[in-house]
Amino acid sequence: MIEPAFILVRPQMGENIGAAARAMLNFGLTRMRIVAPRDGWPNPKAVAMASGAGRLLDAAGLFDDVAGSVADCDYVFATTARGRELVKPVVTPERAMEMTRAMAAEGKKVAILFGPERAGLENEDVAHANAIVTVPVNPDFPSLNLGQCALLMGYEWRRQTEVIVPEVMGLARTEFARKVDVEKLADHFEERLDAAGFFFPEDKAANMKLNLRNMWARLNLTRAEVQTFHGMLRQIAWKLKRQDGGEG
Repeated sequence: MIEPAFILVRPQMGENIGAAARAMLNFGLTRMRIVAPRDGWPNPKAVAMASGAGRLLDAAGLFDDVAGSVADCDYVFATTARGRELVKPVVTPERAMEMTRAMAAEGKKVAILFGPERAGLENEDVAHANAIVTVPVNPDFPSLNLGQCALLMGYEWRRQTEVIVPEVMGLARTEFARKVDVEKLADHFEERLDAAGFFFPEDKAANMKLNLRNMWARLNLTRAEVQTFHGMLRQIAWKLKRQDGGEG
């Protein structure tokens, strides 16, 4: 699969080029192209900002104009928040990268144009694109930093091309408790609560115990947490015995 090329059109600050490179590599993208950078190329400020992503800058293609930067591409997206007089499909970043994944899987080359920081892409730049990508941002403040825009597009590419589990439990060097361990904990709690007269009145005791069992199952406790609860109960029982004058 050919990853999309991120094309920075007339970028004005080396720091933003470096930030874009860093954002790209965060999500596994390495094909950067730069069109007529204002401060020349290479740019030491871009290298400093890129940090560990400097190799993207070393391999970046340098072009004089947009036409040359997209000459070998099969499909081009232009990122812009401004309304245009040009008739083109307007898609979200998610849809753009969904389309990119499908085309890349067929061996096609896709590029995304990013405009200069001050005013974004001109109509002459957008004319080279097949479609426009617009982020659903606050209409009263639609401007995105170049690095931010690259990060957002890179994130959507990663989401489309990797299996990403939407939720995981960080267990911090422990593991979930077995069902039998949770059952023993429930037994321990019932024993202590029963001794304290919690299950009252008697005709509601069975339902109260069922609700507690359901709660324990729902909590997804770790083995360490189960042991902590057992320890708490034992300490409470020991303390109560001491207060009552019993043996420790």
